[in-house]
Amino acid sequence: MATRSEPVAAARVRAVRLETGRGRPALLFGGALGLLLVALVLGVGLGSVAVAPADTLAILARRLLGAPIAQTWPASTETIVLDLRLPRVLAAMTVGLGLAVAGATFQGLLRNPLADPYVLGTASGAALGAAIAVLIPIRVLVLEFGLLHGLAFAGALLSIAVVYRLSRTATLAPLTSLLLTGYAVGSLLAAGLAMAMYLSGANLRQIFAFLLGGFEGASWIRVAVALPIILGGSLAIGLRARALNGLLLGEETAAHLGVDVRRERAILIALASLVTAAAVAIAGLIGFVGLVVPHVVRLAVGPNARLVLPLSALLGASLMVGADIVARLLGEVPVGVVTAVIGAPFFLFVLRSARSGYEL
Repeated sequence: MATRSEPVAAARVRAVRLETGRGRPALLFGGALGLLLVALVLGVGLGSVAVAPADTLAILARRLLGAPIAQTWPASTETIVLDLRLPRVLAAMTVGLGLAVAGATFQGLLRNPLADPYVLGTASGAALGAAIAVLIPIRVLVLEFGLLHGLAFAGALLSIAVVYRLSRTATLAPLTSLLLTGYAVGSLLAAGLAMAMYLSGANLRQIFAFLLGGFEGASWIRVAVALPIILGGSLAIGLRARALNGLLLGEETAAHLGVDVRRERAILIALASLVTAAAVAIAGLIGFVGLVVPHVVRLAVGPNARLVLPLSALLGASLMVGADIVARLLGEVPVGVVTAVIGAPFFLFVLRSARSGYEL
């Protein structure tokens, strides 16, 4: 005869299997950190004026770590490294980290491997906010952030708030309601964006630049403003990895494991949306990072969020820096174009070459 404790026991067994994961996490973390260091050196060194890796490391060690290294390079090289390229590389790392963590979070929450950081209308809200800023004949600049960045950030958060509020009033299952509401609101916002673009006239190029993403305007001030939001939100998501693991098993199973499903889902959506909005505000809309990176990580270590989130953060940062390097070497093409060109074939290759699939 079945007992009431059986569902709880089964849930705990499934949770243990999820926590176990697969692969060699220590080796993967070491490789991801090494890749991030290589990306940092290449990102700072490559460009119209090349800086040797030895000089790049020496400048960074001397100026950032206080290492007693004699200066053997011209002052102009130090200016290029510290004032121009390092802020841009750090901005790319920050945005890549945030989008990858947000993508992993939404995929886990929605139990949908095709979910990305923009799945609930964030992109449409941010794009509409930026387009409205272009149409407004007012120019405001605070901490090197203009009206475009502010309205893009506000639009992204407002769209998520509307989607979440409307989805709670539907009679469908929570996740189904959330996805359908996100699609509907996103379509409505996209229509508004199309109208704003139609009315923009000579300013259309500025809207397209935001839609395609890039780091040309990166600076130390922008990094200092965005980094606490993105890094803090990502760390907060990482601290809720246990709840995300429970939600991966299904809402009923998560409830058996002691997870407050409604509360944790709301918190995780809010954190992932905040991280995405901050990333969009400083770099525009850059796709594929939040979709591809969590997939690759799950193929390597399994679905355990305790491993997926930090590994996604490291690989997302490296991938974004790599895409920005390619964009610079090709003459400042939009980074979003580079991530699409690199991400789509690589994603298809990974899925094709994987011996076995995985489940969220």
